Amino acid sequence: MLMHVIHMGHDVFKANDKLAEKNRKNLDKHGIFAVNVMGAIGSGKTTLIEEAIKHLKDRYRIAVIAGDVIAEMDASRFRKLGVPTVPANTGKECHLDAKLVENALKEIDLENTDLLLIENVGNLICPVDFKLGEHLRVVAVSVSEGDDIILKHPMIFKTAELAIINKVDLAGAVDADPEKMHEDILSLNPDVPVLLTSKHDWESLETWIGFIEIGLMKAKEGKSN
Repeated sequence: MLMHVIHMGHDVFKANDKLAEKNRKNLDKHGIFAVNVMGAIGSGKTTLIEEAIKHLKDRYRIAVIAGDVIAEMDASRFRKLGVPTVPANTGKECHLDAKLVENALKEIDLENTDLLLIENVGNLICPVDFKLGEHLRVVAVSVSEGDDIILKHPMIFKTAELAIINKVDLAGAVDADPEKMHEDILSLNPDVPVLLTSKHDWESLETWIGFIEIGLMKAKEGKSN
């Protein structure tokens, strides 16, 4: 009997990549810089995004896509900061995909947006294979997850364009070594910038926000050209 193997996964990823490229062109057309913030539950993604909003909203027009199985809780936190926010409920899925982002973009005033912050669903596995059309892929990990967390989830760090080791002020209390975590990330992705942050250390947050501002300036230059 003749058997045919259908590579469903490959087709899904290929279709997603094509749609992500469409999203990227749409964002570029409007001069919008998009940041995809990934990380496990409790890594501090929401707080990092909140801090970026607080310190950039007076100079840039910001919108947020809040992705989660039930996204309204985090979405409400961003709305309290006065920025347009679209909750993207993933239902049974453990990641955002390009289609969900495409739908969310229809609810955002792209003509009056400079920065799009995307909070992905809280885990270190599922978001890896799904591009969204973003310009910067960020992965955040907390010391409270243990200093072996990086080597347990290598792929997300291999594909990241910025890695954040967060809540470093808690390292002693949870017996974690941020420097080991830093070295583990570089062993997987030698060229990725790595930031050590804490919400109680403004200097570390300023570096995170600075990365976003560099991207914003490049997006503006691209639109003007």
